[in-house]
Amino acid sequence: MFKNSPSLASESSSLPKSKQQRLLGAIGILVVISLLTSAGGSPIEHNVSNGWEGFIWGIADPVISLDRFAGIVALGLFSARFVRGSWLNITFVIAAICGQLINLSPVILPGSSIAIAICTIALGMMLVTPISMNWLAIAILSVTAGIFQGYADAAHIIGAEIFTVITYVIGVTLSQSIIIMSSREIGVTFGINEFNEILPKIARFAGFIFCAIGIVFLGYSII
Repeated sequence: MFKNSPSLASESSSLPKSKQQRLLGAIGILVVISLLTSAGGSPIEHNVSNGWEGFIWGIADPVISLDRFAGIVALGLFSARFVRGSWLNITFVIAAICGQLINLSPVILPGSSIAIAICTIALGMMLVTPISMNWLAIAILSVTAGIFQGYADAAHIIGAEIFTVITYVIGVTLSQSIIIMSSREIGVTFGINEFNEILPKIARFAGFIFCAIGIVFLGYSII
């Protein structure tokens, strides 16, 4: 289903350099925000009480938690290796919605923070290693990461009114979609342009960073 593609020129050649720079700049700003808000080891604590707050915090939550943000970016970059990599991103976003609904139901998923950290580590390792993986294993990892991220996000809307829940889910979905698709566009662009010869080094460096972030948050979750 997912085929490796050394060249995705048809997909990204239409991206002007100014748009590429805007994508990089936007992701860079989000990285800084995520680092600042997660400096203490956990994102900002907050309660969602109305529809407007639900939408705003829904947009913010995938960013202000560094381990979740790193996992989303890592999956987006990794999906750039495949012709139909967008389906990985779609399955992640749908799984995240399902995870939020699971948290609002009587079902309990224990150890969500541990699972998120492990998924972030795994996605980082996939960027570090050029070894081809079975598409089913990749899809399962994408779904697992999405479910647990969504489950963790929905902790802020337990007991909220239905309209607040809806606006929050919309905000989270919008934020995750933008981050993951922008990351894929960046991965595709750097995969085919003049910087292609240094792409393996960039991908490995980013992968090591994501692994380190996952390990740190795994430690926070276990302690």
